Formats: sequence, structure tokens, C-alpha cells
Amino acid sequence: MVSQTKGFYARDYSLWLGWNNMRYIIEAAVLHGRILNRTTIIPSYVYARACEFDNSVCAAYATMVNRGDATGTDEWRELPIEEQMAWRIPVSLMFNLTYLRETHAVITVSDYLRLHNISADIETTDGHWDSDLYHRGVNIFSNSKVEPSLYVIKNEGYDAGIIRVDQLPQTMRERGGWNTTHGQVGSWAITEETHLSKALYDAITSGESVLDWDTVLVVVGDDKDPIETESSSGDGIRSTLEENGWEVLYTYGGVCGSALTKDVVVPIRQAAPRSQLRGLYDDFGFIEQDVLLLQGEVHLGRNPGSLRFTTLESRERYTQTVLYDFRLTDSVIELADQLSTRMVKAVGGRMWMGAHMRRGDFATLKWSMEPSFEAHLARIKRHLRDGRDILHFVHHGPLYTYKVPLGQPDRTPLLLDPPADHDRFYIATDERDPTNLAYLRDQGAVLISDLLTIDDRRTFGWPLMLTDVLSVVEQATLAHAAYFYAHAHSSVAGGVVNLRASHGADPRTALLEI
Repeated sequence: MVSQTKGFYARDYSLWLGWNNMRYIIEAAVLHGRILNRTTIIPSYVYARACEFDNSVCAAYATMVNRGDATGTDEWRELPIEEQMAWRIPVSLMFNLTYLRETHAVITVSDYLRLHNISADIETTDGHWDSDLYHRGVNIFSNSKVEPSLYVIKNEGYDAGIIRVDQLPQTMRERGGWNTTHGQVGSWAITEETHLSKALYDAITSGESVLDWDTVLVVVGDDKDPIETESSSGDGIRSTLEENGWEVLYTYGGVCGSALTKDVVVPIRQAAPRSQLRGLYDDFGFIEQDVLLLQGEVHLGRNPGSLRFTTLESRERYTQTVLYDFRLTDSVIELADQLSTRMVKAVGGRMWMGAHMRRGDFATLKWSMEPSFEAHLARIKRHLRDGRDILHFVHHGPLYTYKVPLGQPDRTPLLLDPPADHDRFYIATDERDPTNLAYLRDQGAVLISDLLTIDDRRTFGWPLMLTDVLSVVEQATLAHAAYFYAHAHSSVAGGVVNLRASHGADPRTALLEI
């Protein structure tokens, strides 16, 4: 696998983040590795942030560390010491790494270290790439005795002051006068600004670098664009943009109109000045060093993939990677299927509804949807009542899917009766206060602890005691819900929506509220 690529692609990984954000970062890293034809190196482990039982129980199965000490942050220092703990678990517990490797060249840091005859024990605990210790060995399968060379993409050199895209197509290079006469890194020819290009620039919102498509249509003078699909992008509009120094880009809009969820189920077009575009492949594809390192944090404030795409096909390939190549583990899939079946039984064989209720740090930081626990649940129940009405409508067909590749409608809404007014509903939550949990149940909620059996725990094994693993099971379970509601500011919600899209859920059956 490694020998078929040009070398390695490494990143500094933000291991202090929760799993869903880590997954988004790993997804982007794998994309970058594929663009650059390099083997992507991902962390060997991540940190689970809480134990469902006493800390000592989980510590008997996974290495327990002080999360702040391990990741070099003081974010949790004010918490009681037992709440500062975390458990180091193999990243392969969180998704099916073996399946991903069937289509992508991916290894862990420990794989890389062993490949170079370096002890895996030196892997950094905070996720940063050690440019000294990681380069003190030689490839055990090579006759060369030279230590692996390193090229560093400085953090500010990734996308500061530019618009980072995957690759500049040859046709774009030609019409923009792209040249590489001054070394490998190219530059655009200077072009004269036109009246339309100035109007497009003036329409850019402060703090933004691109134009949304609706604004493009207004400025270009075709706000009644008859083109319904992206495949042609409105050939006339595309040509007009290109003639005036602008290009069509492809990215994601977020299921709730926000990039916070990092979902890949709402494809959108944007437009940007050609002179601001820099291709990841064009800038770094020529690097010959063994390891190409992207330094620092490049996750926050960026769209899925941490770049935009210059072709529809390349964006759709990434969508497929996220939805179908990053599979959950077999254990998670099997358990979630069983839990969904039990929910169907709990509501008398009808469709069941579910929601994610983020509390924990959101409640502490006052980011929750409502100030009180009771008001928060009331809000959820109100939206689930709306969801019940939607399901009555969807039940009669036709069904739709998200605009994703290979989407096939899930026919469950046609086969099961809609929910009844009195049906119980599923709540996935990080709330652990016994009084609040009792209140949830009194109000009709079913929790995962109500569905899990001893046999489930025995079959799945010890990882189910860790809340981050349990949360992945809950995400997979909510992917089966006939209707799903959540707060868009939680990264959990975006993961559920991606899973629902891969299962063929109807977009009308989910609401992420900002």
C-alpha cells in the first residue's frame, strides 16, 4: 500500500477535541493524502472523555490519563480531578479502518514508527508530529540507510490570504495564464479587471472570500437560472464568470445552512476570483521529501475537507469517501440494528422518532437550546410532534433522498405506520444527573440504558463502557430513526445526518436547529 504512493502525508492532530471533530479532521486528511498520492498517517489512538461506570472500571481496560496533561491544555483544570480523566483507545474502535484501507492508503502513527524501526511508545500524546524523533529511523523494507526526509507546510501557508482548492484543472490553468516559470510553485497572470468582475468583488460579504450562488445569479443578471442541477452549473453563467476572471467552486452548505455540522449532504456551488485560487496538488504535489507535514490546526472555520473543489466529480468522490468509505465497525452496526428493532417494538411496530439532547459542557457554557432542562425537553417534544405530522405525510410517498452519490431511498416510512400521539421516543444525551434522567423517562423518553441488555454488553465488549464509543452507537441508532431532531451546534448531529444520508433517509425527516 505504502509503496504505491509517493510518500507520507502527516498532520498535527487536535487530540483534545471530541471524536466527531476528530473524525472530520481524519476525513480531510485522507482526502489530502489521496489528492497528493501519499499515504495518510492518522493518530493511533484518540481519547474517550468519560466512563459509564467508576473510572477504575474503565481504567482496567484502557489507559487512563489526565486529559489536560496528555494534550497540553488547561481547559478542564477547574473540574473535579475525576472529571479530568480520559481513556486512550485505538482509533480503530471508532471506525472500520480495515474497510477504509480497501480504497485509501492509510496507516497509523504507530504503523509508521514500526515501519522505520522506531518504538511506537514515543507517539506524542497531544497528536502533534514530532519532526525530530519520528525521523530517526530508516524504512525496514528499504535498502536505503537514510532517515526519512521532511517537508513542512507552515500553518499560515495552507490557506491564509488565499482560497484553497483541491487541484487546478488544465483548462483553468490555460484560461488564467497559470505559469511555473519561477520554480515549481506557479502563479496567475495579471488580468485587467472588468466591470462585472468588480461588481462581483463588491458583492462579497465582509469577512468572506467567495460568493454564494444566489448572489452570483443576481450580479450576473440571471436570477431566474433554469438549471436545476449542478452538472452544467448553468453553462452561460459559468462562461460569463470565466471570461471575467472568476471560477465556479463546489463545496457543502450544511444541512441547516451552517458549516458547523460538517455534513456532506447539501452540495452547493460558489464562485471565487481565479486569482485567489491555489491548488493543494499544484502547490505541494511536486514535493519529493518522504514526509509532507501540514503543521498546526486547520479544522475550525473551514468546510468539510478543509478545502473547496474545482470539479463536481472531485467533490462527489469526497462525499462517497465520507458516507461510504468511512464505515462504522461491524460491532457498532450490528448493535445499532438491534436497538432500532427494539425501538420499533417499543412503539407497537410503528415508526419511531429520536433526538439528540446535548447537555454537559453545553449547559455549563450556556450553549443549550433552553436555559432549563425542562424547557429543553419541551422544545424537543414540540419538534418531535411536528416530525410526527411530517411522517404522516411522508408515509404516502413519494420518497426522496439527499443529493448524494448512490442514494437509494429507505422504504421504511412506506412499510411502517406513522407514530401515534402517545408513542415513546428515543433520546441520546450526555446528561447523567439521575433526577433529570428520571424526568426524561417520565416524559416518555427511552434512553440507551433502557434498551441495552447484559448480552449486548458482553458481545460488544469493554469499549461500550466508554461514553465516546457509546455515543457512536447512539449515532448509528439515530440513523435508523424515522424522524431525527438535534441542535446544529453539536458535532454529533452532523455525524448522524451523514449516516442517515448513507442509509437513504428522506431529507424531510430530520431537523437540525441553529
